Amino acid sequence: MIDRAGLAEFLLGRREALQPEDVGLLRGQRRRTPGLRREEVAALCHMSPDYFARLERATGPQPSEQMIASIAQGLHLSRDERDHLFRLAGHQPPARDADREYISPGMLRIFDRLTDDTPAEIVTELGETLRQTPLGVALVGDLSRLTGPARSIGYRWFTDPAARALHPPEDHQFYSRMYVSGLRGVLTLRGPKSKAAHLAELLTDRSEQFRTLWKEHEIGIRPKAIKRYLHPTVGPLELNCQILLDPEQSNLLLVYTAVPGSESYEKLQLLSVVGTTSI
Repeated sequence: MIDRAGLAEFLLGRREALQPEDVGLLRGQRRRTPGLRREEVAALCHMSPDYFARLERATGPQPSEQMIASIAQGLHLSRDERDHLFRLAGHQPPARDADREYISPGMLRIFDRLTDDTPAEIVTELGETLRQTPLGVALVGDLSRLTGPARSIGYRWFTDPAARALHPPEDHQFYSRMYVSGLRGVLTLRGPKSKAAHLAELLTDRSEQFRTLWKEHEIGIRPKAIKRYLHPTVGPLELNCQILLDPEQSNLLLVYTAVPGSESYEKLQLLSVVGTTSI
């Protein structure tokens, strides 16, 4: 059962405790509200300001589990705080050993401090995109909107030609081997009843190339330091990919940069102006 008063009190307390700089916002000179404004939190949680205000006033509806998860991420809650929020809303918290999509506050703080001219994303161990910077979306498209198996880049690589169109043909074989190797590693770690096992079954049924590579049992193929792209608007790009691992969650923060003064650097600057394209 939902504890409306407790939920309202907890949300108000967490909103007032967060500072603008904690979530990558500018403080401004006229700020009088302690912590964040309601509309700022609502934007972070992907909901309307009115909906969040009603929750804080203990007059709103019972939030769904998906909405509570979004609020937890928007408020940068710890795992214990997130679980508490679920219980206040009348839901059972996700099982921790099965929840790979939670983003730790520390990783979110790093992500929020990335500038608008930096392509970056946070992904799960299966290559499911959880967050993207605006330039990250402009580079590869809005991947966080995908659902089902297609959320995994490895699955898309073998089932959707558009995924391969972003990279030069001479790089395709390496990516194929890398994605198969990565999926096998996660399956071995998580077990035969895991999401990784389900993806492997789907791809075995749907891709001849996957079946062939899976039989080779390669493991440990790592991404190259430089990733090459064929962007439909700005053309070829060579970007360095820096990877930060959250050891507790197994999520990865991927940050893409170009050598200053290079052609790819200039193209990234152009892309930041052009914005998102249909990919």
